[in-house]
Amino acid sequence: MIEARLDRLPMTRHLWYLVTLLAAGAFFETYDLALTALAAPGLVREGVFATRGGLLGLPDQAAFGAATFLGLFAGALLFGRFADRIGRKRTFNVALLLYTGATVLMALQHSAMEVDVWRFVGGIGLGVELVTIDAYIAEIVPARYRGRAFAFSTFVQLLAVPVAGVLSLTLIPRSPLGVEGWRWLCIIGSGGAMLVWFTRTRLPESPRWLAQHGSVTEADRIVTTLEQRCFGAVAAAKLPHLTAMAGEATEGTPANVAAGVMFRAPWLGIVTMLSLMNVFNAIGFYGFGNWVPALLAAQGHPIMKSLEYSLYIGLSYPVCPLLFLLFADRLERKWQIVIAALGAGACGLCFAHQDAPAMLILFGVGVTMFNVLSAYATHAYQSELFPSAMRAQAIGFVYSWGRLAAVFSSLIMGFLLQRAGTTAAFVFLAVSQIIVAAVVAVMGPRTLKGREAGKTLAGAYR
Repeated sequence: MIEARLDRLPMTRHLWYLVTLLAAGAFFETYDLALTALAAPGLVREGVFATRGGLLGLPDQAAFGAATFLGLFAGALLFGRFADRIGRKRTFNVALLLYTGATVLMALQHSAMEVDVWRFVGGIGLGVELVTIDAYIAEIVPARYRGRAFAFSTFVQLLAVPVAGVLSLTLIPRSPLGVEGWRWLCIIGSGGAMLVWFTRTRLPESPRWLAQHGSVTEADRIVTTLEQRCFGAVAAAKLPHLTAMAGEATEGTPANVAAGVMFRAPWLGIVTMLSLMNVFNAIGFYGFGNWVPALLAAQGHPIMKSLEYSLYIGLSYPVCPLLFLLFADRLERKWQIVIAALGAGACGLCFAHQDAPAMLILFGVGVTMFNVLSAYATHAYQSELFPSAMRAQAIGFVYSWGRLAAVFSSLIMGFLLQRAGTTAAFVFLAVSQIIVAAVVAVMGPRTLKGREAGKTLAGAYR
C-alpha cells in the first residue's frame, strides 16, 4: 500500500525540493572527484606531488586518483549495505560527516602519502553517500517520474564541475592568506558539505524502507504528509484507499536480506550485467574527466591553458542533464546507455587528434555530454532493477566494481600517457565504451517499457 500511494503522487514542487536536498550531497561527491584532476597541478606546484617517481614509477596524480576510487570502492561494497539495515537518512548523514572530516584533515597534510591516506578515508564516505542517495530517490519519487528525477539530480550534482573549475583557476596559482590554493579547494568543499548536512535534517526517512522494517505507522504518517503537500489537505483526505498490489515486494519481503541472494536466480544475470557495465563505464567516464588537464598538457598545452580549457569543457556538465529531461522517461534507459557509450567513444577518439582550441573544446564537450547521459541513465537504471529490501546493498555491490576499476584506470592512464601518448590513452577509453554498449545491449533488461517484467522479478524474489 505504501508503494502504491507513493507512485500515485504528482511530481510537485515539494518532491523536487526533496530531490534537490538529496542531490546536494552528491554535489560534493562530484566536487571531490573533480579535485582529482583540478587540484593535482596545485599539489605539483607546491612540491607535494612529483610528476615522476611515484607509485610504480608513475606520477603522484595516479596514486591520488587510485586512493580516491579505492575509498569509493570500499565505501560502496563494504558499507553500502548499512543503508538497508539502519535506514537511508541516518546512513547518508553519517557518510557526509565522514567525508567532511577526512577532507579537512587532507587539507592539513604536507606529503603525498598523507594526502592519499585521507583521500582514501574521504572516498569511503562518498562511496556510501552516493549509493544511499540513489536508493532514496528511487523510493521517494513516483516510478513514472524517476528518469526526470535522476536527470535533475545529476544537474544539481554536476554543477560542482564548473564550480570546482572556477575555484581551481582562481586559487591554484595563488596562496590567499598564505594558504596554498589546493588547500582552499578542500576546505571550501568540506565547509559546503557541512551546510548540506544541516539542511538534510528536514528530510524524512524513506517510507518504503520504514514499511519494509515494520514501521508501517511511521511510514503511513510520512506518506500522508507527502499526500497533503502534493495534493492539498482537502484533496488528500478524499483520495481513494489503496490496498497492496500483487507482486509488490517492498512491504512483503524480509527486512534483512542476505548478500548471497544477489548470486541466485533471478538476480545473478542482472548483477553480472550491471557489474560489467559499471566497470567499463567508470573507466571511460573517469578516464576522461579526471585526466582532462593532463591529457591537454600531454598535447603540449601549458598548465594554465589546460585548466582554462578544462573549465570551458566543464561548463557543459550541468547543462546536459537539463536537456535529458526532455526524453528521460520516454526513451528506454538501456538504449540511452548504449547510445551514450558509443557517442563518448567516438568523440574521445576525435578529441585525441585535435590541436585547435575550438575543436578541442567542441569534442571535449561531446565526450562530456555522452558521459553525463551515461552517468544519469546508469544511476536510474540500476536503482529500478532491485526491490527496496536489497536495493542499497545491490547498488553498492555493482557500483563498487566501477570504483575499483577506476583505481586501475587511473594507473593505466598514467602509464599510457607517460609511455605511449594521448592516442593510446583514448583508444583504451573508446574500447571500454564499446564494451559497455555491447554488454547492456545484449544482457540488459528493459525498465521503462518493461515494468511488468520488473514486478515479475520482484515477485520471484519474494
